Amino acid sequence: AAAMAFGLGAIGAGVAIGNVGAAAMGAISEKPEIAGQALIFVALAEGLVVFGFITALLILGKV
Repeated sequence: AAAMAFGLGAIGAGVAIGNVGAAAMGAISEKPEIAGQALIFVALAEGLVVFGFITALLILGKV
């Protein structure tokens, strides 16, 4: 169960980062001043992996 929580979270985050990253690069190429905002959206997608990792640790009882 812990591997599913972490693995599926990582897969979902990878898909999200791919989509958001591609859109962010397109937006930055048109308006370079929004690079910071685009980075925030990529970081939000990366947060899914952190939540999956924390959930896996809680399932294993290591916290």
